[in-house]
Amino acid sequence: MGFKKDFLWGGAVAAHQVEGAYNVKGKGLSTADVMTAGNVHTPREITDGVVEGKFYPNHEGIRFYDHYQEDIQMFSEMGFKCLRTSIAWSRIFPNGDEDAPNEDGLQFYDDLFDCMIEHGMQPVITLSHFEIPYHLVKTYGGWRNRKMIDFFYRFCQVVLKRYQNKVKYWMTFNEINNQMLVENDLYAFTNSGIVFENGEDRLRTIYQAVHYQFVASALVTEYAHSLNPEIQMGCCVAATPNYPNTSNPDDILLAQAEDRKLLMFTDVQIRGHYPRYLLNEWNTRNYTFDITSQDLEIMEKGTVDYLGFTYYMSNTVSADPSVKKLGDDLQGNYAVDNPYLSTTDWGWAIDPKGLRYVMNMYQDRYEIPMFIVENGFGYADQFIDEHIHDQNRIDYLKAHIEEMKKAIEEDGCDCIGYTVWGCIDPISFTTGEMKKRYGFIYVDRNNDGTGSYKRYKKDSFYWYQKVIESNGENL
Repeated sequence: MGFKKDFLWGGAVAAHQVEGAYNVKGKGLSTADVMTAGNVHTPREITDGVVEGKFYPNHEGIRFYDHYQEDIQMFSEMGFKCLRTSIAWSRIFPNGDEDAPNEDGLQFYDDLFDCMIEHGMQPVITLSHFEIPYHLVKTYGGWRNRKMIDFFYRFCQVVLKRYQNKVKYWMTFNEINNQMLVENDLYAFTNSGIVFENGEDRLRTIYQAVHYQFVASALVTEYAHSLNPEIQMGCCVAATPNYPNTSNPDDILLAQAEDRKLLMFTDVQIRGHYPRYLLNEWNTRNYTFDITSQDLEIMEKGTVDYLGFTYYMSNTVSADPSVKKLGDDLQGNYAVDNPYLSTTDWGWAIDPKGLRYVMNMYQDRYEIPMFIVENGFGYADQFIDEHIHDQNRIDYLKAHIEEMKKAIEEDGCDCIGYTVWGCIDPISFTTGEMKKRYGFIYVDRNNDGTGSYKRYKKDSFYWYQKVIESNGENL
């Protein structure tokens, strides 16, 4: 059976990680523009505006804003059927609360999408990918504020109407579930523009923000469907399934509870209502929220057409307090080492079969098309004599594609596409590094921003070219 003839092979980036040009042609500051560089041991600093003397890696990115024609030509050489990227909200509405958009920003994305289409690629576009106009953070408190629904809706109306005949596949909020990791300030800030106050109930704050985002996403989805029935609207979650560490029922129940932190987001955006387990949690915690009957009606009507998800790793969790935990915010409070899996240099479990597992979980639960919108391998590639031999990246992707293929062929999963994350080396979201590279194309930029920014094809470039050419048969 294999992959469908129209299967969407491609790559994925995000505007704030590649574009640069952070202050040209009317673009305003975004949350991404006030985050310094960090590394695996040192978190990125969120500053109060741009502070002189601090280094902000996203300001330059990889200069995709100026190099996109060259880059898309190289994606075309690989045979990309689609390219996933995002629209920088502050390029369209510099402050986020203006009445009229910035025409220069709109024209940039017209040109970018035209270039993709000319090279045979469908644009797959995320409307909010970790970059909120900074003015909305300072003036309104980000998604703490119900007014954000209207600001986001206005932005989305403008771009959906403008690009309705150029872009078929859209997603509203990238990895909307990341902000449940409330212990780490990074996720609330990048997902929702929220800076926590001392002593506040972080979890309650995030639940309220998420509710406003659910309403906004549903409004935008309903608008898109009324605008053009051909448009496909998706949600986007970071899929990290949880395995129980043992067959102890306590571990089994913990894994189920941890999975629900992920499934809640797709339950709402696909089924259109809050699940009973979440309502029970809110009741147990004595949480009350600003949720209106009209909100609930909007959520019921504005369900998505497909499930977009990112996949990098699985988690293994233990309820036993005596078992050593990994202590990684990204993996949660209960994560432990899985002896059956190796890890990347950044400590992420390499688990190709976990991709098949999570695809089946989604297929069984929702029975709507799914789209793997990120999967990739971050590694400190060695640039030697203008060559990059990245066999470990090839091995990683090959193993994941094989499991994706099994999920489709043997299990009957309905998957419409696969886009490799960071198809050209981006600025790392979590650390702000260049050292953590993902791409098929090497960008000559160092962690400190120095370098020629010249592009070089890695060995994986030619491998992925053959994968696409053979529609996934030649791995």
